[in-house]
Amino acid sequence: MPIATTRLYPRAAATRALTLLIALTALSGCARVFQDEVGVRRRFGAIQDQVLEPGLRWYNPFTTRLFKLKTRTVNIEIEPGLPSKEGLTVRSEISILYRTKAEFAPAIMRQTGMNYETEVILPVFRSASADVCARFDAKDMHSASRRQIEEDIQKRMMEVLEPRGFVIEAVLLKSIALPAGLSSAIEDKLQAEQLAQRMEFELQRENSEAQRVVISAEARRKTQLIDAEAARDALVVQAEGDKAAALIRAEGTANANELINRTTTPNVLKFRALEAYRELARSSNAKVILTDGKSVPLLNLTP
Repeated sequence: MPIATTRLYPRAAATRALTLLIALTALSGCARVFQDEVGVRRRFGAIQDQVLEPGLRWYNPFTTRLFKLKTRTVNIEIEPGLPSKEGLTVRSEISILYRTKAEFAPAIMRQTGMNYETEVILPVFRSASADVCARFDAKDMHSASRRQIEEDIQKRMMEVLEPRGFVIEAVLLKSIALPAGLSSAIEDKLQAEQLAQRMEFELQRENSEAQRVVISAEARRKTQLIDAEAARDALVVQAEGDKAAALIRAEGTANANELINRTTTPNVLKFRALEAYRELARSSNAKVILTDGKSVPLLNLTP
């Protein structure tokens, strides 16, 4: 019995060693692909066409190697010298935002490998930026043309890189350092333009004030004309009213006189004369009445 027990110990140790070796081999063949990555296997030196999605991925470490490529947006910051139309070199700070297409991961590994930033993206950027910036003056890189330069560089890079599986999301000129002499000239020009704009603004304000005065004077003149026309119309209306009233009074007087003439007879006149003599006779003052005794008979006028 002791002899049999002794023979079992080496077998158990070998079994444990083999189990441990298998476990270590299995663990070394396990990789985790994160959510912003995709995986690509290279088996016996050949890149496999399958794109591994995020998660735990198993592979044979003796025959296969797993590569992981970023699919999220990546920022490359560089400080290149940009050539200008005048032949100057403008120092700049630029950000290149790019991402890889997941379905192109095997092709990227076959054509470029993991060093695609330095071997493909940056060389394409230098070529595109040189072609684009050479069409602009140095001062344009510091003005409103800056956005146009960024878009043109991005477009040129996309023409080359998109078929290879890269998307250039943006090219950002974060800072531009012009040569000292050119910077001073641009600042002087900007100050002169600002002064000219301020003088133009003052001139426009003075013109506006003059127009306001003219409009105010014109309004007062129109108001005075309206008042004068109103006063004239009032006088005309009043004169026409006075004329109409005078005509009405004259017509009334004429009608009254005509009526009196039609109703006055010799007998009425005698009667009126007698009434007048009677009123005179009643007066206490001395009086003398002369009559021919024919048209008005002499009556006893004793009161």
